[in-house]
Amino acid sequence: MAKGFGGMDMNSLMAQAKKMQKEVAKAQEEAGKEVVEVSVGGGMVSVKANGAMEVLDVKLSKEIVDPEDIETLEDLILSGVNEALRKAKASVEEKMAALTGGMNIPGMF
Repeated sequence: MAKGFGGMDMNSLMAQAKKMQKEVAKAQEEAGKEVVEVSVGGGMVSVKANGAMEVLDVKLSKEIVDPEDIETLEDLILSGVNEALRKAKASVEEKMAALTGGMNIPGMF
């Protein structure tokens, strides 16, 4: 029997690591499918993104489309996209932290 850290069986430790790796991979896949939605500009711009950091949808209210003020529209779209991606990332990180007990495992996120 191969003993390792503090007398623990290395085979058992490796089996636990592989199991956790599979659980994390499954959780990452599921988190990638989760969709978040944010609204900015008083609901004038709505953005949906998923845990894979993909923007899925952008909705604009007709009132925000002003040919004389394209800059405001651009700023709101940018703000909405960035906020949706931040929210999606935070959701994925929260789920991974719950799964790993808060351990920071390099390359996980």
